[in-house]
Amino acid sequence: MKPCDPVCTIVGILDDGWAGLSAAAHKRLAAASLVVGVDRALALVRPYLAADAEVRDMDGALTQSPAWVEAALAVGCRVAVLATGDPLCHGIAGYLIGKLGTDRVEVLPAPSTMQIAMARFKKSWQDVAIASCHGKDAGEWVVGATPDHGLYPLMRAIALNRRVFAFTGPDNNPARLARALIAAGYGEDAKLSVACRLLLPDETGYIDLAPADAAHTTFPEPSVVLVERTDDGHFPAFGLDDAEYFQRSPEKGLITKQEARALSLAKLRLKPDAVVWDIGAGSGAVGLECARLAPRGHVWAIEKNADDAAIARANATRLRVGNYTLVEGKAPAFLDTWLDPDAVFIGGSGGGLVELIKLVLGRLKPDGRLAMNFVTLENLATATAALREIQADLKVRWDAVQLQASRSQPILDMHRMAAQNPVWIVTASKEAP
Repeated sequence: MKPCDPVCTIVGILDDGWAGLSAAAHKRLAAASLVVGVDRALALVRPYLAADAEVRDMDGALTQSPAWVEAALAVGCRVAVLATGDPLCHGIAGYLIGKLGTDRVEVLPAPSTMQIAMARFKKSWQDVAIASCHGKDAGEWVVGATPDHGLYPLMRAIALNRRVFAFTGPDNNPARLARALIAAGYGEDAKLSVACRLLLPDETGYIDLAPADAAHTTFPEPSVVLVERTDDGHFPAFGLDDAEYFQRSPEKGLITKQEARALSLAKLRLKPDAVVWDIGAGSGAVGLECARLAPRGHVWAIEKNADDAAIARANATRLRVGNYTLVEGKAPAFLDTWLDPDAVFIGGSGGGLVELIKLVLGRLKPDGRLAMNFVTLENLATATAALREIQADLKVRWDAVQLQASRSQPILDMHRMAAQNPVWIVTASKEAP
């Protein structure tokens, strides 16, 4: 890129304004014919711009800004765009580069807000994950929230990383985040450090707050938050014992036993970002382990019995599974509102099995897999007959496994083997086009 070529310079700026900018940034801004930025950033540089420079406020007009820049560059003008901190860290630079091309954009970053905040906290940050909820009002977090909730990406980042730096906003503020942590089960196992109004005269900070203390605190805006989980994970992703799940009491039931659960999960061949349906959730064991095996995906579950649905939700809360949504009802209710699945588990159909199999295989993504568990010959026969009928039309392959497991039980000072009920695991997969 030649110095005389028309170029858009994206200048990172913080609240210390002109004084915090480099000499190169001073030069680009002073020479710019068009300066674009939000009003708050423009106010920091207006006195230093050329008298004839055009200034455009980008508040509410982000999608129009590439056209402004294009028009100015087309007539040979120099353009400067103001962004907060490092424009390539949750900033506008990536967006503009995608619209204008790499050869027409120069980036002059300031220290990121995260770097400044971590320096205030006196905490290293090389292992910190970055997330944002700086957007429209997302509402309070609830267990079972779906991926369209505004806090969902941040809550998943917290679930998957011990340390997360979050860009917050006036609505999705640190207090709301603290309440979300409590709702998600991290109330005793997390701490928050909050930096408010960085580089302004009334800058203030809070270090290592408990969520309960932060939940009802009013923090000055703008603010950013470091969330640090102090736990090391209470449960494995896979292979929990049956007794580790809440179940119907006094009668134990409606849980897929560990041996059948393990084989069923293997048959589903879950990817980390899989969308999963769990039909007939029971105690939730299969769906919850699916959620932990697909941490970047989401599980939708349905259970027709209200008491069992409550047990499944209690298990989700205890296991801190945040990518799991359970509804009460009888399939196929609600299924039309769910994303097309990569994997489906049917542990119970409540009748209508043939129609349910056809619906699921019609919605299943190419290379997706359906696993079904049966303990009766009649349901096994119904399922395999349905699969034979539709396998050619939907290009479905299927197989069946009979699983017969025995568990050791004490007898006097020795052990004997006690047979469990046999389970048939039927798996169907769709061929990719």
